[in-house]
Formats: sequence, C-alpha cells, structure tokens
Amino acid sequence: MGRIASLHVYPVKSCRGIDVLDALVTPTGLEWDRRWMLLTATDKFVTQRTHPKLAIVTVAVGGGRLSLSADGKGSVSVDVQQDGPSRRTRVWNDDCNGIDAGDEPAAWLTGVLGEPMRLVRVDPRVPRNASEKYAGPAPQPLSFADGYPVLMISRESLAGLNRRLPVPIPMGRFRPNIVIEDVAEHAEDAMALFNFGKVVLRGVKHCTRCVVTTTDQKTGARDHRQEPLRTLNGYRHDRELRGVAFGQNCTLHAGIGERIAVGAELSIEPYQL
Repeated sequence: MGRIASLHVYPVKSCRGIDVLDALVTPTGLEWDRRWMLLTATDKFVTQRTHPKLAIVTVAVGGGRLSLSADGKGSVSVDVQQDGPSRRTRVWNDDCNGIDAGDEPAAWLTGVLGEPMRLVRVDPRVPRNASEKYAGPAPQPLSFADGYPVLMISRESLAGLNRRLPVPIPMGRFRPNIVIEDVAEHAEDAMALFNFGKVVLRGVKHCTRCVVTTTDQKTGARDHRQEPLRTLNGYRHDRELRGVAFGQNCTLHAGIGERIAVGAELSIEPYQL
C-alpha cells in the first residue's frame, strides 16, 4: 500500500508549477493543469524545450485571476475566463484552439522572453483527446498537456536515479502531477489501475523524457552534462518508444468531480480492456 506524497499543477504550460495539498479531478486532469499556453507570433506553441526561461515565470491562480510574475520583471494578471479571439494552433500532432488572453499579458511575456508572445487558454469549443493508440477508443479530453491528463512518478524511482547521478536532482525536473511513495522503484510503470479511493487512474504509456529534464526549474539554466538524460539512457531506454522513459502517463478511469489529496492511500490493481 503506497500513498500520495505530493500533488502539482502547472496552470501555464512549461511555466513554474504550484504545489497543492488537494485538487479537484476534472475531465482533463487536475484542476487548472495546463489550462493556458504561450504562442509565438506565428501561433506555434512554446515550451521549455526551446524557451528554458519559462522556468522563471511564477504562476498563481486565485480570486478568479491568473497571475504571472518573475524576479525583476514585475507581474501581470488576467481573469481566468478572459475572452478574446480564438487562435488556431497545434500541440504536437493535435490541432486545437486557444482563446487569446489579451495584450497586457502578451506584452509582459514578450518582455520576459525577449520575443513576441501571446497567452491563450484552452478553447472548450474545440475538443482535443489523448491518442487512442494508448488511451483506448473512449475519448479522453485533454488540456494543453503534451498528451495525457496526468503524469505520475514515485519517490523511489527518483531515489534510484539519484543514486546513479553525479549530483542529485529534485523531482521538479520531471514536472509530475502526482508523486507517490512507499512503493517499489518504478511501480508506476505498471499498465494497471492506480486506486486512490474514489479517484482511479489508468496507466497507459511510459513518459519519454526530453531536454526539459536537464533544465534547472529555478533558474532556467541547462545542465552542461546533459543530466539526467545521459544517465537515464543507460538503464531506462525504451526501444519501442525510442527514448528514455521515466514516469507513467495516466488517463482518468473514475473520480471526475472528486478531490484527490496528499496522503491518500494507493493500491495498484491489474487492468484488462
């Protein structure tokens, strides 16, 4: 029997996350997670893969406002339901739309990143779903997450990695939503049901990792040794996925409308389609 060690949401894709003690489970994952995203002047989505300075942007949600701030750059806020024109874009291979949050946050983000940027929120009128190949035929709605509603990693898996690294790294490098503990190393790899009481997740695809894991989430600086990717490649390379895998992508099996909390007990059960 394991349990939830911590919960994290990332309201603006690739900006700093928020640690929470509990969260509402919505049809697209934890409430507020990846609800907003940045676009370039040509409406291409932006992440830390190309813009590591996003790591310095602090995010808060409260009182009906989304607030962004950065050291030495001041802050800006916008109504969480801010309306505006819908901009057509893509997240990897998925077409989707984002509702423009207006000129004020755009100007602030442009100043922080040094190039024209727009802030958009998910347009619910244009649905986007997880890949049927892994998630199955039942539609699994998504926000602006890369591909699945929830990413889960265990503390034991990170401890195993840190034993191999020249310098230990924090869990934040992997940007998980749910961190579990008191389980076997890589227990989250199971293609199974992860039961947290009324909330049940289904493991569907190991998460392949990218250069974001080499980015210091406080400063935006890249690790010149390319760690932890270099070390992970030595023992976590997945031939089928053609990359290094660390963490489990999950879909929602049960519990939409319920709350999930730190300390909730976990059981792992087999799952058959």
